Amino acid sequence: MSGSPKSQPQKPQSPKLLARQPRGFADRGPADIAATERMLAHIREIYALYGFDALETPFVEYTDALGKFLPDQDRPNEGVFSFQDDDEQWLSLRYDLTAPLARHVAENYDALPKPFRSYRAGWVFRNEKPGPGRFRQFMQFDADTVGAPSVSADAEICMMAADTLEKVGIARGRYVIKINNRKVLDGVLEAIGLGADEHAARRLVVLRAIDKLDRLGAEGVALLLGPGRKDESGDFTRGAGLAPEQIARVLAFTDARGDNAGTTLANLEKVVEGSARGLEGVAELREIAALVEAAGYDDGRVSIDPAVVRGLEYYTGPVYEAELTFTIAGEDGAPVRFGSVAGGGRYDGLVARFRGEAVPATGFSIGVSRLLAALKIVGSPIVSDTGLAGPVVVLVLDRAEIAHYHALVARLRAAGIRAEMYLGGSGMKAQMKYADRRNSPCVVIQGSDERAAGTVQIKDLVAGAEQAETTRQLDNAAYKAQRLAQFSVPEAEMVEAVRGVLAARQS
Repeated sequence: MSGSPKSQPQKPQSPKLLARQPRGFADRGPADIAATERMLAHIREIYALYGFDALETPFVEYTDALGKFLPDQDRPNEGVFSFQDDDEQWLSLRYDLTAPLARHVAENYDALPKPFRSYRAGWVFRNEKPGPGRFRQFMQFDADTVGAPSVSADAEICMMAADTLEKVGIARGRYVIKINNRKVLDGVLEAIGLGADEHAARRLVVLRAIDKLDRLGAEGVALLLGPGRKDESGDFTRGAGLAPEQIARVLAFTDARGDNAGTTLANLEKVVEGSARGLEGVAELREIAALVEAAGYDDGRVSIDPAVVRGLEYYTGPVYEAELTFTIAGEDGAPVRFGSVAGGGRYDGLVARFRGEAVPATGFSIGVSRLLAALKIVGSPIVSDTGLAGPVVVLVLDRAEIAHYHALVARLRAAGIRAEMYLGGSGMKAQMKYADRRNSPCVVIQGSDERAAGTVQIKDLVAGAEQAETTRQLDNAAYKAQRLAQFSVPEAEMVEAVRGVLAARQS
């Protein structure tokens, strides 16, 4: 009796790995990268014009150098991505670009010119819950002046912010750089009896309520300053528990903006009456307003605005915000202001953490992705041309002549023309489709007949697509007979012919 052949044991197949992107992170394609680089180049141009120099700091810092995110638990992962090195030192991905700057200045203090003026662009990381438009990795572009105690440095940064927005394509009248002063906010809190340290938690609730003024209006803010507020979903937010007269004074502060800087400052003086710190803040704003006026930026570009609240535990003096004033459709379809794309302020205490002595500093940070989104909305020329031109593709029609195709593409590259030879294994139709997907302006074609004649065919893919549209109505035979935007040149004239096609695309 013959038995059946023994079956071979099957090797267990490894489970297929699921390709998935971490939440809160994003891939970026060539068009987005090219638009971002053009925008960053324009920003660098303005920063350099103002005398700022480039600086780069590492992505990773010692966790305790991050300042406001010092660890208070076994693993310091609150807000930052952290890990331990082989010396059991806690390291973290940088949360912003300012704390690394403070570390750099403190570490190199004696060697740096004072004031020290620098700009930095780079990725920062937040270990926070991601959401729509909220990422765990994003890019910032900062400019800071360290070692300048005068508010003249703050005024200059605000004027530079205005110039930067116009340089990247935000028209005058569609933005405003708004300035307030943390000392004025502190003065208001002192005036309502919340100046002492034991009221720190209530002060934070008050400041967060003020920050919601644009969204909730005075009535909503008043509820958050008082007993609390229930939103549309029924969720209740506990308020600061202020008395009616305290609430009235805070709302008088938020409503202090007048028709001009003089009126606004006079209103603020009344609100902080009795607080030396508050009056000091008003005096600093008055000086900034005078400097802005002297430089001609008081035409709506830079404005004193008491509603600016930012960096609640961070800033020590003037604070500023770049707001885009045009409207877009909100989540409910109703028009809303685009809002803030950048901000900053004075942070005199950050470098002092390392040196034990006061080191004045002020800076400004642009949210790169948010500004890029705004430029796309307004149709800025910097980002409107998002179609990155692809390389000229040299087709490979004869595998035995691969060395000659290498020589052709080398000639194009030697002439400064972006070019590649097709490296796949497909035929001409697939190669043409590849060139089209690469957004190539043209292809170089040389089969055996062209090589024997010492010529190449140049096919202008853009002109070909345009002609194809006009010849769509031709019958099939006539369409095939027409060789769209394709011409023959001697091989020695290939470079000049390709240059001519590229020049036509740029005109």
